[in-house]
Amino acid sequence: MMKKSGLLLIAVLTVMTALMVGCTKQSAENVPITTTSQEAREAYLAGRDLQEKLRIVDSRPYFEQALKLDPDFAMAHMEYAVAVGTNKGFFEHLNKAVAQVDKVSEGERLMILAFKAGSDNDQASTQEYLQQLVELHPNDPRALIRLANFYFGGQNYERAIRFYVRVLELDSTYSTPYNQMGYAYRALSRFDAAERAFKKYIELIPDDPNPYDSYAELLMKMGKYDESIEMYEKALAQNSEFNFSHIGIATNLCFKDEYDKARERLQTHMVDGTTDVGARRQGYNAIAVTYAYERRFEEAIAALHSQYELAEEGWDVGAMAADLTSMGGVFLEAGEPDKARKVYKKALKLIENSELSKPVKKNSERLYQFLSSRIALMKKDLATAKAKARAYQKEAQALENNGLITNAHQLMAIIALEEKMYGRAIEELTRADQQSPYTHFRMMLAYQGLNDHERAKEMCVRVAEFNSVNSLSYAFVRNRAREILATQYADETT
Repeated sequence: MMKKSGLLLIAVLTVMTALMVGCTKQSAENVPITTTSQEAREAYLAGRDLQEKLRIVDSRPYFEQALKLDPDFAMAHMEYAVAVGTNKGFFEHLNKAVAQVDKVSEGERLMILAFKAGSDNDQASTQEYLQQLVELHPNDPRALIRLANFYFGGQNYERAIRFYVRVLELDSTYSTPYNQMGYAYRALSRFDAAERAFKKYIELIPDDPNPYDSYAELLMKMGKYDESIEMYEKALAQNSEFNFSHIGIATNLCFKDEYDKARERLQTHMVDGTTDVGARRQGYNAIAVTYAYERRFEEAIAALHSQYELAEEGWDVGAMAADLTSMGGVFLEAGEPDKARKVYKKALKLIENSELSKPVKKNSERLYQFLSSRIALMKKDLATAKAKARAYQKEAQALENNGLITNAHQLMAIIALEEKMYGRAIEELTRADQQSPYTHFRMMLAYQGLNDHERAKEMCVRVAEFNSVNSLSYAFVRNRAREILATQYADETT
């Protein structure tokens, strides 16, 4: 499993290795850590170590202990925001960290502000803060890796790799860069380099589950499903509650068309076998994905609704809105735009009426505009779809937000496909998210429209072999691509 950006999924690495206790002199190399308690420091460092190894649940009690000893411990609040496991808790502790920015070291201040900007989807500010951080602490591995992860999140993999190499030049025993490098090489389809990175990761921390989990995901990507399952089992042998690996095994089983087995594992280990709300929500989400592979959309919606109910019990508005948005995606795929509109509106209203920040609410409005364009197009209202798409694209460009810009290109491509403007669709798709399997599926449709079946088949194979772990969008297109290969291109050589 890799570090990912997003709200709850921003499992951002901490960047501090020294401590500010009273007037103690600080290291000039590393970012100082501000706390009033030596015991809180020790608990924090233990939690940080576990979190860096993706043992998120295991890290929670250490951050909780640190905050009990020092309730104003800014960095502990920031890291606990990631570990707490709910959107509600994420924002609660993020805000507590932000409240302390005038009372901590400059390095800490920059990290917290970068973290806040990331949660607001403000890419420009995130990059600016992280670059300032690296200028201030150029020899702190955990400062450098934050900037590397920013480039990784923006799909600038080559640049990210250069920074990971710099981190390892500073500390060759630091395991996390090998994990991230492995995923960067994987995204570039440099599988040999990815394999070397993951094997080194295993060598450095052989008693932890995540190195085996990450290598298993590479094997899955390469289509080696049985070998991948074996490697996931090795991860679980280190920690039977490492749920990423249960999800990975379930994904492999789906790729082997063993959907019932996949659901049985998820139900046993991640729904019935735990009381942890975060784990149970992950379990229901993964079960929904298994149904989506089979295009059993009613069952997928039911699983997502179970996920939603867990968030509703704690009135976790951000999670509830995300779940409703996922349901809307299923409804769109099922050809039910009116039902999609209903849940999208409900998600928007939840965010608008919440106490979440203005940037979060604005992001929700942008998403609704994007989705409204999709709905209008499905209802054959081309004028409305175009108007909303243009407005979305204009705002994305004004914000200079690469994620929004690539989404805008995807939206323009969908409209172009509807208008049978296949050349334009291809132009737009080449500028859309290349890590989205739906981008390549739509590229296939465009090439088919141009009667370029050689390129269409190439795109179809790419989709069929994309092998994304637990991806709802991939579940929508994988078996469709396989069916097209089996029916339209069965007599052609690969």
